[in-house]
Amino acid sequence: MKTQTEIYDKVLEGERISSEEALRLFEEDLSTLGFLANEIRKRYHPENIVTFVIDRNVNYTNVCVAGCKFCAFQRKVGSPEGYVLSKEEILKKVQELVDWGGTTLLMQGGLNPDLPIEYYEDLISSIKERFPQVQVHSFSAPEIVYLAKIERLSIREVLRRLKDAGLDSLPGGGAEILSQEVRNFLSPGKCNVEEWELVHRTAHELGMTSTATMMFGHVEKPEHIVEHLERVRKIQDETGGFTAFIPWTFKKGNTLLDKVEEASSTYYLKVLAISRIYLDNFKNIQSSHVTQSMQAGMVGLHFGANDLGSVMIEENVISSTSYKVSIPKVEDMVQAIKSAGFVPSQRDTYYRIVRVFN
Repeated sequence: MKTQTEIYDKVLEGERISSEEALRLFEEDLSTLGFLANEIRKRYHPENIVTFVIDRNVNYTNVCVAGCKFCAFQRKVGSPEGYVLSKEEILKKVQELVDWGGTTLLMQGGLNPDLPIEYYEDLISSIKERFPQVQVHSFSAPEIVYLAKIERLSIREVLRRLKDAGLDSLPGGGAEILSQEVRNFLSPGKCNVEEWELVHRTAHELGMTSTATMMFGHVEKPEHIVEHLERVRKIQDETGGFTAFIPWTFKKGNTLLDKVEEASSTYYLKVLAISRIYLDNFKNIQSSHVTQSMQAGMVGLHFGANDLGSVMIEENVISSTSYKVSIPKVEDMVQAIKSAGFVPSQRDTYYRIVRVFN
């Protein structure tokens, strides 16, 4: 077994570390992990730029059959609080996104048995017809898997049809922790680990990019986090289709996990740094200001992250908990990145620079 010093040397020399070595890093002090992760960030981004995107998160329905223990947003079929947004409502929201100078539309919703694939095809094509410049970055793997099941189609066919309608890329939502042991407890009504992986591999094969995400700080253990990182690293080795990795923490309030103690900002930064160290085939790592506050998000830029997420015009899911989400304006994001010592730059879905704020 390698010593801690030997593991540090591997990281600094750009060598890949193993799952066992990643687990050893959980025992390390935070400052050392921050130093190692920051060295990797500088290797990938020597220009000292930190990016953000202007997007809108539209949750087109809250009706869901999954019943995840961590979710406060979902409503059961037939609930008087359930909703499905009309196409006209969504198009109005996209118009506001464009008026803000946004580039990315993030649409995600519950697993709603009343919405056929034609609903999604018509919605996407209508958005693209009216707003061809907007990048439709939408529908998580559980939504794709559920749609395939109710339509009795393959995952490939569902993705192909949505892509033909104008879908550009997929968010990494619904990953939670990619360990079946955790998912069996946390979200048994959602797609399993292999199905989540299949959706993203297939999307990459069809020429679409996607992001990989991780929601931690609930019932998982360090070995589950490392399993998650290993799974997405392996997919990236095979396809190269992930544009970024985005870890964030569970927030309680109106969930079935409210007795769980939330992860501290210190633990968040530790996991963020280990993610940057382990995912040697990911260029971009995002720091979360949404679940960790802007201050912690800024600190995350010194723990391996090179992206501060989004100027969200709308957020509904985390806001359904007891946690109060603070949505920054563009000037707030620019100032935060400058205060952290970096050059703020607006990007698009594909991490292409749109504007640099010198």
